[in-house]
Amino acid sequence: MAWFLGLGITGVVLLALSLIFDGLLEGAFDGALDGVLEGWLSLPVVAGFTAMTGFGGAIALGTGLAGPAGAAGIGAVTGVGAGWLTYRFSRALMRDQPADTPSTDDLLGTSGRVVTAIPADGFGEVMLRLAGQPLKCSARSAEPVARGAEVWVEAVPTGTSVVVRPVDR
Repeated sequence: MAWFLGLGITGVVLLALSLIFDGLLEGAFDGALDGVLEGWLSLPVVAGFTAMTGFGGAIALGTGLAGPAGAAGIGAVTGVGAGWLTYRFSRALMRDQPADTPSTDDLLGTSGRVVTAIPADGFGEVMLRLAGQPLKCSARSAEPVARGAEVWVEAVPTGTSVVVRPVDR
């Protein structure tokens, strides 16, 4: 039972991490995972599968519906169902965007200010404006950039991270 509950809790923690660090994995691998972690292998789908595999198995085992092997099978079936529902729900949400909605791709070529210093080849934070609204993004730069410096967005690898360079004036 403890193994199933641990698996379920791991799935819930993964889901929370995916909400907090959306796009960080893609940015951390310098775009090498571009597109790999979307769709069926996205972190919310994997988290939903993991959580329901654990909790489904725990419920099956706790209610006496099945032994450990049967509970693992029931957990796997409920995990696949939860993963499929998560995939379909996220696709429906992503499809529901009107064409004139500003996207993070609109950040390309804009300027902003560094709010957390950016170390060389590390992550900091910048404040940008998207459609007039302030937006704080994780930022990388090839060279260190001090807090308060003006930067220029050179690339937008994910929805929450940008690659910047300092503005020389």
